[in-house]
Amino acid sequence: MCGITGIVHADPSRLVSEAAMRSMCASLHHRGPDDNGIHIDGAAGIGMQRLSIIDVSGGHQPIFNEDRSCAIVQNGEIYNHVDVRRELEKRGHRYATHSDTETILHAYEEYGTQCVTHLRGMFAIAIWDAKRRRLFLARDRMGKKPLYYSVLGSGAASVLVFGSELKAVLAHPDVLRRLDEQALVDYVAWGYVPDPRSIYAGIHKLPPAHTLVFENGNVTVEKYWDVSFAEPVERANEAAYVDRALEILDEAVRIRLMSEVPLGAFLSGGTDSSIVVGLMARNSTTPVKTFSIGFEEKEYNELEYARAVAQHFKTEHHEEIIRPDAEHDVPALVRQFDEPFADSSMIPTYYVSRSARRHVTVALSGDGGDELFAGYMRYVDPANVRAVERIPASIRNALFAPVAHMLPEGARGIDRLRDMLGTADEQYVRRMTRGFTNIHATVFDEALARRVDTDPSHVASPFLAAVEAGVDTLSRRQYLDIHTYLPGDILSKVDRTSMLVSLECRAPILDHVLAEFAASIPPAMRMRGMTTKYILKKVAERLMPAEMVHRPKMGFSIPVNHWLRGEWMAKSNDLILGERTRERGIFRPAFLERVIDEHQGGKRDNSSIMWSLMMLEMWFRECFD
Repeated sequence: MCGITGIVHADPSRLVSEAAMRSMCASLHHRGPDDNGIHIDGAAGIGMQRLSIIDVSGGHQPIFNEDRSCAIVQNGEIYNHVDVRRELEKRGHRYATHSDTETILHAYEEYGTQCVTHLRGMFAIAIWDAKRRRLFLARDRMGKKPLYYSVLGSGAASVLVFGSELKAVLAHPDVLRRLDEQALVDYVAWGYVPDPRSIYAGIHKLPPAHTLVFENGNVTVEKYWDVSFAEPVERANEAAYVDRALEILDEAVRIRLMSEVPLGAFLSGGTDSSIVVGLMARNSTTPVKTFSIGFEEKEYNELEYARAVAQHFKTEHHEEIIRPDAEHDVPALVRQFDEPFADSSMIPTYYVSRSARRHVTVALSGDGGDELFAGYMRYVDPANVRAVERIPASIRNALFAPVAHMLPEGARGIDRLRDMLGTADEQYVRRMTRGFTNIHATVFDEALARRVDTDPSHVASPFLAAVEAGVDTLSRRQYLDIHTYLPGDILSKVDRTSMLVSLECRAPILDHVLAEFAASIPPAMRMRGMTTKYILKKVAERLMPAEMVHRPKMGFSIPVNHWLRGEWMAKSNDLILGERTRERGIFRPAFLERVIDEHQGGKRDNSSIMWSLMMLEMWFRECFD
């Protein structure tokens, strides 16, 4: 695992500054404290910070091809690199190391920019091709590894700057910190800045499953893979789907045990992490090291469930009760993320990463099970919505919309009423944006609202339009989550928090072969009635007792609601209603006051919106001001 960065000028006469390269690399030291390296070829420079996992002694980067005309840096792991290497050696490629990174470089020589279609793993890649004077960037299919870039100038005078995190791009002396107002507005609704924007104007995220070529001053971004929810021509029976899911999962876990350093797993006691640990135990000759955390508040503590799973699989279990040091840790996490991020589960994810790092360098997680196998209850519409949906949308809107518009914000029943309006897609986007599709016109300062699109639906629309025609509602919602919430929230959270403590985190359930298979499972088997992750739970039943599988889902969260009504009440008032916040001219004061009054008065649980507003203002103070 590493952090990568680089600078490439379109004009070959302009030289890359070694000082700039070293400064950009140094900003990523936490991602790779074991080693570092840079390669400067006149107008081009690439560099990295390395966390040594595979070929620890010989995998120093950058790595070169045989005639040193191409150089590569990589953040990630390629789990099928031995098989790909075997084929490339048959074709005459000669290796200097045992590193998976070198295999990517030879694959680029052999297959060009389509080399990524041969790779199975998580990665952000940068290749400098000196003969073509071409920079090639790529990001893995699911978006596990991040990659930011910015193009300064245009045409022959342009320069492309890239890095694993925003801080590396911002370390370049010519990159400016200019706020992207559209990204800011999108963050408020979604809780993260969706691809391809970043919070800074002119700095972009390379989306998952995309490549970028910078050549002759031109930037070409292309998509190379997508998951398809189109139903297969032939369906299998339930047992066959369970058999195949278990087979692919077992392989996905097994190939992710590849490591030359200590390895373990996060264990919450939920279905997904329990399956991963069970399959690790099946494929390991020594007890698996597992790590769990809990809080003093019982409703946020899953340790008893994790302990039962650990005992069942005879793991070497480590657990810790966390007493959050919010005053210190939250600002540190805000700085680590570089841009506003509102998923409060970043805090427990950081704590479990920190706990695991005391014992291992690599940890497997259960991330992805909810998105791929339909694990969220939000995929099921409430009973009142399902009943009303039998009425055509045009009639529904005519009946209920006038009433919804008449009721004041916060009125009893207004959320339920809004759930009945619009199409199934509109209802889901409203849910994912915490109602901002309805209230956005009352949230933002009027001057700001004239400059940007405040309706968060514009983020979801391209993905919903890309789903195959005729695909069912469940699949449409999963497809949207896989392209927005998963990379923007879940995977960003895991990457930044684990990398802050120099821990590599691997997610076998997000193996792209498994993702393709999961999408082919009929919707009624992904979610059966109110039973989420139906097929995945059947897989779990093959590995552990049913009572461990079928228990209430808790989620990985912290007592934010308690904090905001208790020890953080004064802090929330300052961050949301304080003079510095008001002077920014982002929000209408009436909106901010209503959010606080409703929550503190017990009229509505606004903890999620309040946390988003707090994290935004904290980001301004920690990173921007």
